[in-house]
Amino acid sequence: MKKLLITVLVSFALAFTVQAQTGIIKGRVYNAINNEPIMFANLIIEGSVTGVTSDLDGNYELKNLEPGTYNLKASYLGFRGITMYEIEVTNSKPAVIDIAMEENAEQLEEVVVKASPFNKTEESPVSLRTVGVAEIQRNPGGNRDISRVIQSLPGVTTTASFRNDLLIRGGGPNENRFYLDDVEVPVINHFATQGASGGPNGLINVDFLREVDFFSGAFPANRGNALSSVFNFKQKDGRDDRLGFRGTVGASDLALTLEGPIGDKTTFLVSARRSYLQFLFTLLELPFLPSYWDFQTKVKYKPDNKNEFTFIGLGAIDRSVLNLEANETEEQQFLLDNLPEQFQWNYTNGLVYKRYRDNGYLTFVVSRSMLNNESTKYRNNDDSDPDNLTQNYVSQEIENKVRAEITSRTNGYKINFGVNYEFAKYNLDNFALFSLNGNVFEQNQESAFSMNKYGFFGQISKKYLDEKLIVSLGIRADGNDFNEEMRNPLEQFSPRFSAAYAINEQFILNFNTGLYYQLPAYTLLGYQENDVLVNQDRIDYIEAFHVVGGIEFNTKKNSKFTLEGFYKLYDNYPFLLRDSLNIANIGGDFGAIGNEPAISNRAGRTYGLEALFQQKFYKG
Repeated sequence: MKKLLITVLVSFALAFTVQAQTGIIKGRVYNAINNEPIMFANLIIEGSVTGVTSDLDGNYELKNLEPGTYNLKASYLGFRGITMYEIEVTNSKPAVIDIAMEENAEQLEEVVVKASPFNKTEESPVSLRTVGVAEIQRNPGGNRDISRVIQSLPGVTTTASFRNDLLIRGGGPNENRFYLDDVEVPVINHFATQGASGGPNGLINVDFLREVDFFSGAFPANRGNALSSVFNFKQKDGRDDRLGFRGTVGASDLALTLEGPIGDKTTFLVSARRSYLQFLFTLLELPFLPSYWDFQTKVKYKPDNKNEFTFIGLGAIDRSVLNLEANETEEQQFLLDNLPEQFQWNYTNGLVYKRYRDNGYLTFVVSRSMLNNESTKYRNNDDSDPDNLTQNYVSQEIENKVRAEITSRTNGYKINFGVNYEFAKYNLDNFALFSLNGNVFEQNQESAFSMNKYGFFGQISKKYLDEKLIVSLGIRADGNDFNEEMRNPLEQFSPRFSAAYAINEQFILNFNTGLYYQLPAYTLLGYQENDVLVNQDRIDYIEAFHVVGGIEFNTKKNSKFTLEGFYKLYDNYPFLLRDSLNIANIGGDFGAIGNEPAISNRAGRTYGLEALFQQKFYKG
């Protein structure tokens, strides 16, 4: 009897262990254009016979999966099949994968073009690369930082190995724009360079991400003010079954993430990270000690299938102080004599509302962003006497944005159009002592201005020839009240055209051309002398004309090879009169750039050829 009891207990324990070590993929299948559930859709794990069908509400759940990485195929009559790649399954929480499927506009008879495992939108058939979270995490040397992963792609270079500056297709580090679930985020790096976009560490938590769309050309019309790249960061939703917790130890920081439901219709994700670089730098006896916090949150509320609200929050607190104990070598003393102490904080809060209709949806976005940048320096690093102050820089950039757009599908056409408005403020209080030809000069500079920015956009796309040919035409126009030259948005009229043609199931020809505009940095616009904005009548929108063409080869093993050539022609680029430099050539360092007289009168060009081979998860 005793042996029988032991046998039963052991069997129960083994069964419990096996059950505990299995994972779940769950989610919802729905129509991408109107959010209606797709019932009885087929969902199958690629390379296996494991599968389920969605229920009446479009929900599905795949249980008893061994921890690992899977591809999930979804199909339903009348809709294009779709595969969700590299889904990480663990025994700690379900992998929540919501699948948006698009209706088939036409029935294919003679020619069937195999769906690519790589994202290709109608608006941007070329120069778009989608990076999954699994690719980010396994990238060698990437340290779970999306900017470092992007740096490994063709056409992307950096200024230094310890920085996240993105120089894309020959453009400057200030020519990139970033969106987090439709909310524009001006700052994505710690210790960001004001007037550019780089920094030493990324502040977006990879645990929040589902995938990243990286556009190095062919920008959609609803994404403006970019010359070199646009990033769309797509975040996961919080789990809806119970509270979950995750801790992560990175190369430079510790992260804690909490997620779960708030009632039946709301989920949340929240995380906080704290660096430990200052402790490492102390042990290494480096003369500066950086430290940072960052915070990220997402709350999603879905009252019904026709309405959803998403709140996005992202922020950071950065501080770098001097390690006065590290002063033994000449190099240490030199750095201590010249490096200022820095304090910087920033945040972006945004609310996205989506209203689904029968043939489309409305997107309404409102957000607020703020950057506070400070640096101080004392003579002999002695702050006990105020007279020792040699530098005190305080600057703020504030942006309040509203965007409304409508996306619909009618008679095979995909149509997107909308408007945007932004109220921006910039202020500066800068004191500095500097020497020139043996003489010491004092600089006291104050600046403050506000401006209204506005624009409209539209794009229409259509598939022809049994969906072998994709054609898209977009327009955009932007203006502001900073000066008369930029007030009329039609002066910044930005047309763009894209096309893709499938020669057969594997070869696709891609093309794009467009004219793009970007407003110079606030540091340039706000430069002031004697209460006068010096650059107000000398600065204009920067202009870039793009031509991109290439060929794409998709294999039957989830891999892709692309060969793209590009040509970019720049005009109206700001030239710094004091430093005699084009501002495109700076921005890869700490602090702020562009705070000096300038004029928009420089032109240039970049061109190149890019080759890329990318392999998605395939049979392990």
